[in-house]
Amino acid sequence: MNIVIWVLQVLLAAAFAAAGLMKLTQPRTKLTQNMGWVEDFSDSGVKGIGGVELLAAIGLILPAATKILPVLTPLAATGLVLLMIGAIVTHVRRNENQMIAPAAVLLILAAVVTWARFGPYSL
Repeated sequence: MNIVIWVLQVLLAAAFAAAGLMKLTQPRTKLTQNMGWVEDFSDSGVKGIGGVELLAAIGLILPAATKILPVLTPLAATGLVLLMIGAIVTHVRRNENQMIAPAAVLLILAAVVTWARFGPYSL
């Protein structure tokens, strides 16, 4: 089961690192083309979300892999759960129903990592 949790961590880290880097490097006007929700946030808000996603991606892997402060791994996953709750609320408010399912899947995967790393498969 530990291998499954590691696979989930790597997949989540890859997804959130890519999303975070995109939000950090692309101008908000360009992001608006594919992400309508960006219209509801300021430039610094979008960059902040991207920064949180990138830091969480790092937090999912680095502490667990180095065994330095491994408690940061489930905390990073918990942060992603909260971030995805916010994403779902934003998509529901904007009637972006096609975006709710992907956010819910990421939320569930992050919740599984949180449960596993705080509980039976802690590092």
